[in-house]
Amino acid sequence: MSLNRRQALATLMAGAALAGAAGGEARAQRIETSARIVILGAGAAGAALANRLSERLDGAVITVIDPRVEHWYQPGFTLIAAGLKPASYSVSRTTDWLPRGATLLAEAVAEIDPEAKTVTTESGVSVGYDYLVVATGLVLDWGAIEGFSLDLVGQGNGIGAVYASPEHAAKTWAEMDRFTETGGRAVFLRPATEMKCAGAPLKYAFLTDDYARRKGTRGRSEFIYAANNQSLFGVPIVNEKLRMLFERQEIGVVHDHVLKAIDPGAKTLTFDTPGGEETLEFDFTNVIPPMRAPEAVRNNSPLGWQEGPWSADGWLEVDRATLRHVRYPEVWAAGDIAGVPKGKTAASAKWQVPVVEDGIVSAIAGTEATETYDGYTSCPLITRVGRAMLIEFDYHNNLVPSFPGVIAPLEELWISWLMKEVALKATYNAMLRGRA
Repeated sequence: MSLNRRQALATLMAGAALAGAAGGEARAQRIETSARIVILGAGAAGAALANRLSERLDGAVITVIDPRVEHWYQPGFTLIAAGLKPASYSVSRTTDWLPRGATLLAEAVAEIDPEAKTVTTESGVSVGYDYLVVATGLVLDWGAIEGFSLDLVGQGNGIGAVYASPEHAAKTWAEMDRFTETGGRAVFLRPATEMKCAGAPLKYAFLTDDYARRKGTRGRSEFIYAANNQSLFGVPIVNEKLRMLFERQEIGVVHDHVLKAIDPGAKTLTFDTPGGEETLEFDFTNVIPPMRAPEAVRNNSPLGWQEGPWSADGWLEVDRATLRHVRYPEVWAAGDIAGVPKGKTAASAKWQVPVVEDGIVSAIAGTEATETYDGYTSCPLITRVGRAMLIEFDYHNNLVPSFPGVIAPLEELWISWLMKEVALKATYNAMLRGRA
């Protein structure tokens, strides 16, 4: 199907509009209840749930607990780190997105007791609940990387950290811009833990490569991607496509490398590998730490997986279809904290939130929940400025394109870039309002 740019933009914006209108009829059916609902986290999943539950439930006492003053649009961090958006692009106020019917308790959670059905904040405030949604997101464990401090980012030393914050993403852009002026060795990597948006390390390698080529310094540069295992991406067909693209762009790959330490003075990265420690020199690097559940969930509650691959990092032990806790039926997870095989992206949260909403509303009404989550995850994988692949997949690694016949998932398209650069934020904002 051939589309010119005007038609492509119309298609994308129409899709975003349809997404914003989705679910309105179902949520119009209000239910009277005095249930106490506590939502831990006011990020993408938490804010969206607060809005949707406020529309569905009449009389419910909804409390959102989150100490963050700012809401960060995290899908924008890569654009900031590529010099395409200012840091302010991803920053708004947490209170801008919460419904009037919800109460915000601006504190951090210290402990969760699902037996007593209480949550305790760091100041000692105890909040009881009838239903609990854990939407805390995850934490970036910077302390796990020996020698690293966020103070190192953006100091003219080639050290970046896109994931840390909008400001750190902007500082990373300054380092990347400097590196692509001079050339040298760039080392990209990802942690061995589960992580949010596993495509982000890959797309930043592509973007840096693109800038070096535009500036004519690529011939003076060496690019290395340190994969934590034998794969670049968890979906086999996407992994093979990326292998071919890395080969085309002359981005070398070393496998089974997990970052252990950084020496800013010597400009070296030390990795754990099956054969022992290995050190790589760098002129530019994007540091990404292990990612885990917050302390309140991981160590101060029994909600995490008790055994298996997700137990060490504290991801919530929920049924992967209903997102309901397998041992505590009054508890649900939404967003990055959920211990499920896929789903640590904003697009995943968009599809998880209606499932949790349906689960809670059905529990209150005494009916059977019908909505399920199939693992939908989306990654607009940028390959250069103006081109991206819109990768969408489910639990079974099936590609599940939202625009079949318009957006081919494994092709580098301008329209997929436009989805990331223009349409995605509008859809994200609609999600926060509970309209998508």
